[in-house]
Amino acid sequence: MTPKKNSRALDSIDLDIIASLFEDARTTNKEIAKRVGLAPSSCLERIKRLQADNIIQGASLQVDLNALGGHIQAMISIRLSDHNRLAVDDFVADLLPQPEVLSVFHMGGNIDFLLHVTVSDSSHLRDFVFNQLTARPEINHVESALVYEHRRSQKLPKF
Repeated sequence: MTPKKNSRALDSIDLDIIASLFEDARTTNKEIAKRVGLAPSSCLERIKRLQADNIIQGASLQVDLNALGGHIQAMISIRLSDHNRLAVDDFVADLLPQPEVLSVFHMGGNIDFLLHVTVSDSSHLRDFVFNQLTARPEINHVESALVYEHRRSQKLPKF
């Protein structure tokens, strides 16, 4: 599914609101309003407009996967034998709901997909690769790489 494109121009206050929420989605409206120099009611209206325009698409919860039993993370590169739209869409639709899958990246270049997964141990990783990936006829190459550490930037990119 292609994300909705937005044509509305963002001003510096919109960008400051987004940056504040990107840094910490739990930031209160009152605190954001103070940071950007707006009344709380005006700030809330802007946030609602950014949500309605699909610029703010939700908030995320970051958890310690190790505490939940996800002791191993891996990046799995995948090449498909068929690249038509239906095959690609079906592949993503089948894999994204799997409990091991954290993210699915559709790539350009010599790999078609990069999966970020978390599993309990090396046997779980092996079983996931065999049962969910190499068993699929449309997959012709799979390669796994262990993730030693994953960090996410808390700063909004500037363009």
